[in-house]
Amino acid sequence: MKTAIPFTKMEGAANDYIYFDWRTQLPEDIAGFARYASDRHTGIGGDGIVLILPSEKADFRMRMFNADGSEAQMCGNASRCVAKYLYENHLTDKTSILLETLAGIRKLDFTPTADGEVEEVTVDMGSPRFDSADLPGQREIEISERKVFPVSMGNPHGVTFVDNITDSLVLGEGPQMEIDNIWPEKANIEFVKVADRGHIEMRVWERGTGETLACGTGACAAAVAAHEAGFTDSEVEVRLRGGILKIKIDPENGHVMMTGPARLVARGEIYI
Repeated sequence: MKTAIPFTKMEGAANDYIYFDWRTQLPEDIAGFARYASDRHTGIGGDGIVLILPSEKADFRMRMFNADGSEAQMCGNASRCVAKYLYENHLTDKTSILLETLAGIRKLDFTPTADGEVEEVTVDMGSPRFDSADLPGQREIEISERKVFPVSMGNPHGVTFVDNITDSLVLGEGPQMEIDNIWPEKANIEFVKVADRGHIEMRVWERGTGETLACGTGACAAAVAAHEAGFTDSEVEVRLRGGILKIKIDPENGHVMMTGPARLVARGEIYI
């Protein structure tokens, strides 16, 4: 007999995930379920799934699984959608929420509209790391003769600056750079073009998923790398294929603040 599991699909800058809350009875094989639900032909379709859970350390907890079933430490775009879900489903009346993730606790701030909707959320992504265990331990590395800047935003990123972002770079070099053995556990790869001191363009090859239309932690890593390299100021707009994210590096504590959209796509049931 098939079981119907309720879901909510949301997207932030076209980074789309399928959300389930803790009142839902999920299968024991979460990785397999993530692969099934994320399939764009035989499932709902998405970049992965997100579980919204209770927390003993914060207001709520988030677990995120990529489309290939691997669990990720953090997703900035998904965290914004979690804030939207919690507030609009009356699971909290707070407009400042502490969210536990595998990358640590993140603070989510938003101002609802007059209709009680959450359209934009600012996430305190914490401080970037350059010496994290998920990085090779060098400020600059070289992969396939390309200079790469490793940055951890709770998950590993490799940022490379290019004159033009092409399919051959993202789809050709991205998969190989993701799995290069210099990374302890693979990495997300960002291809970045600097437009001016306040704007950068980016495409991303995400670890465990492939190219996505946006990556919140990747946008933060790209902004950090561009600022560290002297290309940009501490506030930039990151233009992704799915939209724009606003990134600010706080000069006082070094925290990276990310502001961007959160949008409801669909609600329904998936059958297993």
